[in-house]
Amino acid sequence: MDAREFSLEEEYGYNRAGPVRWILSHALRYPGLPILLFLAAAGNNAAFSYVQVFVGRSFDLITHPGWTHAALLAAALSITAAAASQGLTGLMRNYVAEFIAQLVERDARHELYVSLLGKSLTFHGRQRIGDIMARATNDVHNLNFMFSPGVMLITDSLFNLLIPIILIGTIQRELLLVPLVFLVLLIVTIRDYARRLNPISIAMREQFGVMNAGLAEAIAGIEVVKANVQERHEWSKFTQNARIYRDYFVRHGEIQALYWPMLVFSLAWAVGLFHALLIWQAGRISLGQVVTFVGLMGALRFPTFISLFSFDLVQLGIASARRILELINARTELDENIGGISQPIRGGVTFDHVRFSYSGKQVLRDVSFNALPGETIAIVGQTGSGKTSLTRLINRIYDVEAGRVLVDGIDVREWSMESLRSQVSTIEQDIFLYSGTIAENISFGRENATQAMIEEAAREAQADEFIRSFSMGYQTEIGERGVTLSGGQRQRIAIARAFLTDPRILILDDSTSAIDSATEDQIQRAMRRISRQRTTFLITHRLSQIRWADRILVLRRGEVVDQGAHHELLTRSRDYRRIFARYEKDEGRAPGGLAAGTAGAD
Repeated sequence: MDAREFSLEEEYGYNRAGPVRWILSHALRYPGLPILLFLAAAGNNAAFSYVQVFVGRSFDLITHPGWTHAALLAAALSITAAAASQGLTGLMRNYVAEFIAQLVERDARHELYVSLLGKSLTFHGRQRIGDIMARATNDVHNLNFMFSPGVMLITDSLFNLLIPIILIGTIQRELLLVPLVFLVLLIVTIRDYARRLNPISIAMREQFGVMNAGLAEAIAGIEVVKANVQERHEWSKFTQNARIYRDYFVRHGEIQALYWPMLVFSLAWAVGLFHALLIWQAGRISLGQVVTFVGLMGALRFPTFISLFSFDLVQLGIASARRILELINARTELDENIGGISQPIRGGVTFDHVRFSYSGKQVLRDVSFNALPGETIAIVGQTGSGKTSLTRLINRIYDVEAGRVLVDGIDVREWSMESLRSQVSTIEQDIFLYSGTIAENISFGRENATQAMIEEAAREAQADEFIRSFSMGYQTEIGERGVTLSGGQRQRIAIARAFLTDPRILILDDSTSAIDSATEDQIQRAMRRISRQRTTFLITHRLSQIRWADRILVLRRGEVVDQGAHHELLTRSRDYRRIFARYEKDEGRAPGGLAAGTAGAD
């Protein structure tokens, strides 16, 4: 089994060796329903075929002298009973098929969603959100259409072929000649139709994903599009993708238009009638049997015609299943390690000669340091020096390429991922908030949070005042990604969320960049208060935060070139003095004191 970061114990073991096997394993999870579907379809088509038999017998009845009204009434009642049976079994067939379709769609969506939750951040970084959404919505829904009406019609068509041909054989074996020749030609022509249709169906699904991904990116980045006056470019790109999708759709229609089985059926029906009349003329069958044969032969028109529609749905369903399986079967790098260590974290963190690469580029090389429980570690360095990547190794967002990352002396790979990550909280500059209420966003990550706990965390994060300024207070709906809030408000809600989860290790990645200095000072005091009880890693350009760190790591091109307290590094580290002077310049102050003098010397 592939590694994954998350799974559910009640997951069903589906066969993922191929799209058809995967679909069958979903349907056979409920074995009673496919059996009931087959029985209902068989009963429905048997009833329909016997309507033709009873009609033929009625012709024989009235074409022979001496028939009675009672016999005619019995024939009419037989036809009525067969028709009623056809209606009831058809209702059961449709109901069961729809039930299977809904169950398969539900289970497939569940399996895909759990699989996506279990993929690593590296995997998700390679994906286009629009394409994933197309697979999770449109492709999964195609599985529903595949079963109802697709598989239902194919099952119905199978019995609609077999039962009439069997009944024709009971009339006169000579009559089987034309139906059997037609059956062979039908199989040949349908196979050719499926062969031509399959690559077009796959290409359509792939192009739909490309088109949907481009649309999702344009809408998600609409602010950038408008700021750079790229509306025409995005429109042109979308119409080009839509044009390609249209061309596939037209080609799809052309293949359907050249559907040879219907021509084959029309010829077979005419030849079959001529053959039956010859046998009747020879006196080997009755006129009523000719009528029965024509009715049973006409019944073959439905499976011939509907295969145009049903096989198309099945082809689209298989193409969609193949795209879904590509996501589910995609390998991921990290293992949730269900049986790993699960215990409270004290907060000690050790990097032991760590090397890490991302997308083939080395980001960290031979990084070693030790953070004691309760210590605040500031990480400084030029852009691209590996600051954020270093912190993401602590909670196993990524795994090291070489060396070890230890939490409380235990390699993070030996921890249960759920236990590890539930005790490590990260606040980043790019805050993600969910569409919902402010209270729901603050309590995200702590299901048992009370309103009092939520409000206390908000006060610590200096968010309570602005939250209460809204008419709905903590029940205010903030919209997708928190678009109705300012950057500073979003960051304070994220900080409140971190305070509420009470992590043993806290990672702050430029988390106060959008907050004014006065509010930041208040938040810093709260952070200092809670930092005494937990290990804190701090990535920031704010000098006031760097100064109060217990220790500062200086990174240059993925290496820790020095570490120590603020005053120590100012004295001995040229890299730190250069960084410190640049941070002062970024904050709009002229470098002064030791920092300014030494920076000028560099």
